[in-house]
Amino acid sequence: MQAKIVVLPGDGIGPEVTAEALRVLSAVAKKGGHSFEFKEELMGGCSIDRRGVALTDEALAVCKASDAVLLGAVGGPKWDDPSAKVRPEQGLLGLRKGLGVFANLRPVKVHPALVDSSPLKPEKLAGVDILVIRELTGGLYFGQPKGREVRDGIERAVDTLEYHDFEVRRVVELAFRLARDRKKKVTSVDKANVLESSRLWRSIATEIGKANPDIALDHMLVDTASMRLITSPASFDVLVTENMFGDILTDEASVLAGSMGMLPSASIGDGGPGLYEPIHGSAPDIAGMGIANPVGTILSSAMLLRHSLGLPAEAEAIESAVHAAITDGCRTKDLGGSLSTPAMTDEILKRL
Repeated sequence: MQAKIVVLPGDGIGPEVTAEALRVLSAVAKKGGHSFEFKEELMGGCSIDRRGVALTDEALAVCKASDAVLLGAVGGPKWDDPSAKVRPEQGLLGLRKGLGVFANLRPVKVHPALVDSSPLKPEKLAGVDILVIRELTGGLYFGQPKGREVRDGIERAVDTLEYHDFEVRRVVELAFRLARDRKKKVTSVDKANVLESSRLWRSIATEIGKANPDIALDHMLVDTASMRLITSPASFDVLVTENMFGDILTDEASVLAGSMGMLPSASIGDGGPGLYEPIHGSAPDIAGMGIANPVGTILSSAMLLRHSLGLPAEAEAIESAVHAAITDGCRTKDLGGSLSTPAMTDEILKRL
């Protein structure tokens, strides 16, 4: 297998954790006789500093011509002025839209050895294995009009929440396809009691549910879902929802695993290069200290192998190595341990 992988280290701890994932991917390539070509590009605050924009057209073109994209994290206090016209997050939104990755997959599985790291009681975490699917290129983050203005001395801001039927249909159909190889249960999360966009979402989800009678479908309001993720997380299998709801719920779900540093994500579309990144942010408070947890990024690289390169055995090898390292007590600081970022990767490589 030959593959071109674009690496976007980004800001904060992004360069540190992506470097560790590349070590693991390189080891997999060597063991399996594969050839992975890595090309680094700028995105986020670092791109603003050097190029004036969060993502250049040239960098996006390189990403679109690749087989997969591995991202670290973007943003930080340096670029956090709410009145700034250029922000790191613009690069992330532009990348998602440019690659056409409409679905973000975020698996949340609690490792038995990390039950005590979660703020929830151990009995609440038994059997938790959730796949959250977030619609990624529609909704409030992309709707138009969008902006701020002052009229008669009063400042006004507007964001538009907009969905088309095909945007809802493709992500809900994906949820049903993935549920078929799991526990065959889909929970569609909306706010249909208030929002017209959610009523469209629910009607399409209902239609797709009727066409897939072997998959159980539940509809749940987002406020109820946010409560159930804490009170009975094991009741979920595949959870599918719109962009902003998914953004919030996945960060909430991350506490189940004990640390945001543990969780990967994959953003996929209709056959183009996928985008892979840990769900944590740039963590500027610990950048450069060598203590960031690389597991989320390493597991994201496993998802890259599975979803973009068609190498499920290699993906499972990485996941098994991570599982073994955690089982054996290997921990970075966020999990109460003392291993450095490279040392944690060393432990995973020993078990690969």
